[in-house]
Amino acid sequence: MKQVNDYHQTTKHQPRRYARSPGYMDWDNQPNPFRFWKGTPQVDLPFHGADPEGTHSDLYRRGRRSSAEMSLTTISRFLELALGISAWKSFGDSTWALRMNPSSGNLHPTECHLLLPPVVDGRARVVHYNAYHHALSERATIGAELWQATRSHFSNAGFAVALTSIFWREAWKYGERALRYTQHDVGHALAALRIAANLFGWRVTYLCDMSDRDIGRLLGFDRVKWHADEEEHADLMVWVHDATSHDIPRRFPDSLVQSYTDLMFVGQPERLSPQTTRWDLIYDTARYLDRPSTQMKPVPMATTSFREEPSVAKSATSIIRERRSAQQFDRQGYIHRDVLLSILDKTLPRCDAAPFDVALAPPRLDLVLFVHRVRELPPGLYYYSRVKAQLADVQSNMDTTFLWEPVGSGVPLYLLKDGDFQEHAADISCFQDIAGDSAVSFGMVAQFKRTLEAAPWEYKSLFWESGMIGQVLYLEAEAHDVRGTGIGCYFDDPFHALLGLRGNAYQSLYHFTIGKPIDDPRLTTLPSYHHLNRLWPSLSSR
Repeated sequence: MKQVNDYHQTTKHQPRRYARSPGYMDWDNQPNPFRFWKGTPQVDLPFHGADPEGTHSDLYRRGRRSSAEMSLTTISRFLELALGISAWKSFGDSTWALRMNPSSGNLHPTECHLLLPPVVDGRARVVHYNAYHHALSERATIGAELWQATRSHFSNAGFAVALTSIFWREAWKYGERALRYTQHDVGHALAALRIAANLFGWRVTYLCDMSDRDIGRLLGFDRVKWHADEEEHADLMVWVHDATSHDIPRRFPDSLVQSYTDLMFVGQPERLSPQTTRWDLIYDTARYLDRPSTQMKPVPMATTSFREEPSVAKSATSIIRERRSAQQFDRQGYIHRDVLLSILDKTLPRCDAAPFDVALAPPRLDLVLFVHRVRELPPGLYYYSRVKAQLADVQSNMDTTFLWEPVGSGVPLYLLKDGDFQEHAADISCFQDIAGDSAVSFGMVAQFKRTLEAAPWEYKSLFWESGMIGQVLYLEAEAHDVRGTGIGCYFDDPFHALLGLRGNAYQSLYHFTIGKPIDDPRLTTLPSYHHLNRLWPSLSSR
């Protein structure tokens, strides 16, 4: 645990000392946000076929639709809605892509690989998903016997998806704190996968007992010649399957892993930057965080009904496609109390609802709210208890003068202290006005010490949980005609001091803010895959 705790302490921002970073933007070496593989056959994913129908509530509620057939078309739609390009923005001579899954600094360190079922030419494959081309790079062919053994092990038709991180993409800008941000983004992507799967009647189950090494072996990483500092680190693997399937095994057995290791893998990754800068603290800590094979206990989560919510006119897919990160907020913009409570309700872990039913780990994060402009809710500092079992311990660790007044019956939201906290929110968020100009700002507080004492490698999954919460906040803001943005730059210890937290029993891992956005009229928006019109002319209408 010491090495993990040392990393966390070292990478804390302080008002007079920020975590070590380059200190400037080396534009000549900015990493390519898209990974391309040389020497691999490419399978172009189809764009034909309508988006799955669904309402706002279908993003979360399970069992409201039958499972769609797993075909190249449905898997294509699934990947696009989870990890594809949502739009391009242009200003002057600069153009950049936005994606369905958000990323710190829009740098996108997260990559996606699949063990794809035989939906193309009757052959199963190990592939990499290329969001730029909306295509699959084929790295190995999985023989029919091996795929049948894989399917039999999981007792259903499905496929595996792995998420990996390229630390350099974040370290280029953020230096040593980048390891934190890559794991936020894994959480964003995991929630995006789970929510997109819901629209096809599929489930996503986290293979929690898989070691990082075995995930890498399944993907052929042990034989890739990575460019210096540009390697991918295996984070997690999930099994995507029929929503009616239960008791999914949580790992590939050693015999199957060995069979995948024996496959003929092809392809080498192209360079992301002409030159890189190595941040040894990141790589040393990452090695210590390598997850071993485990036998996790089932994750207990409540079965609770959703709160009755204000009506939402947008469809599920339009909410996903239109999600954006706000850059500036209107200081006169309000949201209503009922909207806020509905947004918060979607962050509760439920055993029968996306995205937290992936059963990542026992829930360990609660929310602190800086309420600025919420109608029918007084400004002040609030606490939202997502994890009922740890509420008493949280209270004993916080400022003894806090009120802990319940906001309403059956709502786990408590007023800690009333008053204007706009300046506090902005100051704690590295003096960023967006945290004070918004309607409400959040800090995510995790059960830290106890988690790491039990399993240091769960440091990553704490950030995954925070990223999953962030993805829900993003989508919920979009659904209710406001907008959110994640805040990775904040002063850890001053925030803890505001709450009266001492030591490391609880730590803040991610901040977020929601409000009425001010759009920049100088920016031009371009369609998501306009750059592929020569390949798919029908996209010109999208």
